[in-house]
Amino acid sequence: MLVDRRRPRGVAEDALELRAWLPELAPSAELQHWFAEKPRQWPLFRRRYFMELTDECAVSALKELHTIAGSEANMTLLTSTADQEHSHAAILRDLLNGVKKPPSTTGPVRAESRGSIRARRSR
Repeated sequence: MLVDRRRPRGVAEDALELRAWLPELAPSAELQHWFAEKPRQWPLFRRRYFMELTDECAVSALKELHTIAGSEANMTLLTSTADQEHSHAAILRDLLNGVKKPPSTTGPVRAESRGSIRARRSR
């Protein structure tokens, strides 16, 4: 599952072998640029990203993601973000794994997994 707005540079679309591409789940360009300038603001990025996920298109894409996740034993969320644990893919992974509330710290999040859903950087 690719969860970025754009396909990774230098990778042909057919080479990715994607189940789905949900660009609506990527943070806005404005939020991405803001977070790139303020990487220590992870908790605030999470809150702002959750607000963006309330958009009608994002809600629809989230429903599709949940449907696909429910039918797959294993799923990988692909992103070109370098810091995988501080990315929107990690937030989506946590949502799929049942984390109800975003943590208030930047420490690791533990979630009960109902399969293997992971965030991974696309190359």
